[in-house]
Amino acid sequence: MTRGFSFSLPVMVVVSAIAFVYFCTVFVFIDRWFGLMTSPGIMNAVAYTGVAVMCVLNYVFAIFMDPGRVPSTFLPDIEDSKVPIHEIKRKDHHCTWINNCVGHANYKVFFIFVVYAVIACIYSLVLLVGSLTNDSQNDKQQSADSFRILYVISGLLLVPLSMALSGLLGWHIYLILQNKTTIEYHEGVRATWLEERAGNAYKHPYDLGAYDNLTTVLGSNIICWICPTSKHIGNGLRFRTAYDGLPVTSTSK
Repeated sequence: MTRGFSFSLPVMVVVSAIAFVYFCTVFVFIDRWFGLMTSPGIMNAVAYTGVAVMCVLNYVFAIFMDPGRVPSTFLPDIEDSKVPIHEIKRKDHHCTWINNCVGHANYKVFFIFVVYAVIACIYSLVLLVGSLTNDSQNDKQQSADSFRILYVISGLLLVPLSMALSGLLGWHIYLILQNKTTIEYHEGVRATWLEERAGNAYKHPYDLGAYDNLTTVLGSNIICWICPTSKHIGNGLRFRTAYDGLPVTSTSK
């Protein structure tokens, strides 16, 4: 399901940054290091273009895809013995940079967008450094001076972006491996504290193990992990828990 889109300055900033970095990477860094029409130049241009296309594609999906929501008429069957945990979350995390909430339905495409964005930034940085090194070795100072402003702006953009996005990616990898949302992480901190005060050990109920947690978010087909597919996510009203198949005491929230 898609949603409407209204003008958003942060989204325009992201789109402009992507366009600027792509232009500089392909038509400046690659061209000045390898030559755009050489075999290495063509291979790097094609590879970087592929990463950029996937980054943009997932960004568009993250913007326009409905994040999902709990139907207002939904009521969990608290007497169903097959469902050990009853939990309803009506809060979404709104992300200014996609002008949309990140929820059950679009979380995967948001995560994959961040993966490709990190790859694109680091790849571009490597090409920037290689291009500068090549110019220095070939003593093309006069030629390099004309591109200096592009190198400076690109460096000032790519270094903090690479650091920030890598941190964001690492955080979400941690969350996925724990099968938690950002909200559940913060709830878990409090739940752990309360359980420890009571002398008990807290276990996140949706933690199925690293691999199963990955497939819950990204799908069972590893090839599709890097693609914006979402047929595996279900309706978001029922999730597997670590207690499935065990004798249960039903809990509702």
